[in-house]
Amino acid sequence: MTAGNDAVLELLPMVFAAPGEALARAEALLADDPAPLPASVAHQVIGIWQRDWGDLRLALRHLRRARDLAARADSAEREGDVLGTLGVALVHAGRTRQGLAAFERGVVRTTGHTRARVLYRRAYAWWVLGHHREALEDVRRAIPVLRQENDVIWTARALTLRATVHLAVGAVDRADADFTAAETLWDTTGQEHDKADAVESRGLAAFRSGDVPAALRLLDEAEQRYARLGTPTFMLNIRRCEVLMAAGLAPEALAEADAAIKVLDGIGGQSTRKAELLLTAARAARRAGDPHTAIARAAVAVRLFAAQRRSWWETHAQLVLIEARHAAGRGSGRLVADAAAVAGKLASSGAPVAPEASLLAGRIALSLGWTADAERHLAQAARSRRSGPPLARLTGWAAQALRAQAAGSGRGVLQACRHGLDVLDDHRMTLGASELRARATEQGAELAALAQRASLAHGGPRRLLEWSERWRATALSAPPTRPPDDQRLLGELTAFREIAARAEEARAEGRPVPALEREQRRLEREIRSRTLHLRGEVPGGGDRFDTARLLDRLGTTRLVDLAVVDGRVHVLLCGQGRVRRFTAGSVAEAEAEAEHVQAGLRRLAHPGAEARLPVMEAAGRRLEELLLGGAAAHLGGGPVVVVPPGRLHRVPWALLPSLRERVVSVSPSASSWLRARGTAPPPVGRQVLVRGPGLATGGAEVPELADRYGTPTVLEDDGARVPRVLGELDGAALAHIAAHGTFRNDSPLFSSLRMADGPLIVHDFERLARSPYRLILSCCDTARFASVGADELLGLVTALLPLGTAGVVAASAPVNDAAVVPLMLALHKGLDAGLSLAEALRDARAALPDDAVHRATGWAFTAFGAA
Repeated sequence: MTAGNDAVLELLPMVFAAPGEALARAEALLADDPAPLPASVAHQVIGIWQRDWGDLRLALRHLRRARDLAARADSAEREGDVLGTLGVALVHAGRTRQGLAAFERGVVRTTGHTRARVLYRRAYAWWVLGHHREALEDVRRAIPVLRQENDVIWTARALTLRATVHLAVGAVDRADADFTAAETLWDTTGQEHDKADAVESRGLAAFRSGDVPAALRLLDEAEQRYARLGTPTFMLNIRRCEVLMAAGLAPEALAEADAAIKVLDGIGGQSTRKAELLLTAARAARRAGDPHTAIARAAVAVRLFAAQRRSWWETHAQLVLIEARHAAGRGSGRLVADAAAVAGKLASSGAPVAPEASLLAGRIALSLGWTADAERHLAQAARSRRSGPPLARLTGWAAQALRAQAAGSGRGVLQACRHGLDVLDDHRMTLGASELRARATEQGAELAALAQRASLAHGGPRRLLEWSERWRATALSAPPTRPPDDQRLLGELTAFREIAARAEEARAEGRPVPALEREQRRLEREIRSRTLHLRGEVPGGGDRFDTARLLDRLGTTRLVDLAVVDGRVHVLLCGQGRVRRFTAGSVAEAEAEAEHVQAGLRRLAHPGAEARLPVMEAAGRRLEELLLGGAAAHLGGGPVVVVPPGRLHRVPWALLPSLRERVVSVSPSASSWLRARGTAPPPVGRQVLVRGPGLATGGAEVPELADRYGTPTVLEDDGARVPRVLGELDGAALAHIAAHGTFRNDSPLFSSLRMADGPLIVHDFERLARSPYRLILSCCDTARFASVGADELLGLVTALLPLGTAGVVAASAPVNDAAVVPLMLALHKGLDAGLSLAEALRDARAALPDDAVHRATGWAFTAFGAA
């Protein structure tokens, strides 16, 4: 090789250091009509760029031209090197047989250092094809030669590949060691794309070891690095979708996978990546509860993998296809046999998901009454319960619980469910973000349902209560991890408020807002992303629920815990030292009735709807029948605490006849009520009154309340800005906020209260050292929540309860602004007399005029907690 040719060869490593510059230089070189050897290099560079980030058909055209030019230059080493690159492209195009033949010729045509590089590329192709033993053998042969040649870049690539193969077969420790060694080498190079790939790979390793926040952080960092290089990120999309699914964000994973498929199709990208993205989309659709979409995506993935001769991947796609068909209600002996066959293939290849296939086969067999077959498959799946990452152990304990259920052992079911949910608790508490904690509980929904069913069949009301509490509102069992003093996050929150305020002003003036809305969505993504990176700080799963302690603390209060088992409401009435069970109605019917009531409250918020009042009262009677059943006659004369399932969070409990004139409060769980009851007020009893902009009444109650309390802190006009409001709310004894509320069902933690400088969101409240002991929200929709996970609620009120707030009054529906003012004044009068929030709200309702608008306003407000 001449010095000039050596300079041309430097373009090859540049493809993964500065892809755009390498492409431009290669195209410029070809424009000068070079000799065959440098022309071969230029075509290879363009082929690599197109193969990985562009049109695969163009890639093949350039790589074949590079091969032919190398042969014309009579350079066997150059030809063999190009054949290695061409082999990868052919495999990615689904032409597996041709690709492997190209590798074979490349190995024959090369020696020493060049052969090691060809072997690395073939190892990569073996990994793409799912042939992990062959991949490890080729990389084993390549690494010593690359090291001997002091080829840092290719050695680091080979170590990264070997680590990735180790991860595919579940060898996390070996993968971690290789990733660490590769990263040390990458730090000595300028290979920016390879460095980004190393960060991405570390994210995958973090995920495989069970560290979801670290995985999300590393994958986001890798994405930023790729964005600076201007290269697509299809493998990153696949890996992030995996993490999102594990975090309970399957709908987001489905959207990301489908968007990536669209981009890939648009550039004529790799067929292999399309098949993998289709498989990812199928998994996401199944976990998002959309089996028909899952079937459609998985069926195409199976066909593509089969055509590409990728049997390992095809088997994984078959597993998802069978899962989706079962979820769609199909069950047959053929499906059991298919699931068993898939489980066998996955186990023989060392795939970590093999227990999931065995669990599926066992579950389908159980549904058909094939107990012997079910026991065989479930026993195989149950072996994973003792080791491996948390979600794999959870699969094992689910299988063990189903085995016990089939054997009629209620004790065995409960033991397996307890162990499985303990594993989930440990995993959940590694998550710092309240959203992730809530969504992660979905992974334990089956175990919790099995335990409730076993408790109902084999235990008394106390046991059913304990298991209902075991999985209810667990995200509130400990405060979320407070964000660190992250100046970037604070800057993003400030920018978000400014943009949101500008967008709202533009809408009010009739000006177009698309650009502002795009920027607002971008900032929301950034804020949410940074909060999801937080790791949990609380070890274990929080305090265990103690029925005896609950009964002791209740006194004359009755706690009504509504447990849902197989679609039926069971009322667990706690008080007088015992727990009694009553059977009520269908939860689906109750949920539908609650939605009708919400629509009625919206109409009654406006004058002229008085004729709806009898309809609402009749709906209240139906709700009582469905939700309380016979328990309504045994509530006694004291206060009542209602603990509803997440699906019924919008029930206006004061509308129910037996609760209408009672002291009633609501809590997400009995454990939450106990914590609120035990929360001491702050030593300094500060009152804070906040009045936001744009209220129809101007927050008319605030000046009168200021006179009542003497020297409260009053924040209004320009003084009601988010930083000042948060500073005053922190540690206050009582806070009253009169401001427009907005609930975001699509992103509950961006639900907000409008302040002078923009929205005060849930993420802001989570930065408080201690939220107000008592909080009154006199605006619409502040008691609305999103029901996520197993039985969790995300919203403003549930964000405050773990942060030190013992009691909240808020509305679950739109309310009449004018009617709110007398209700709030009467409520504060009761508080001033020493009443609790629930007592004061009961008396305030009674003090209102007896017309439809005022009565509906009173019903819309609920007291939460125990203060």
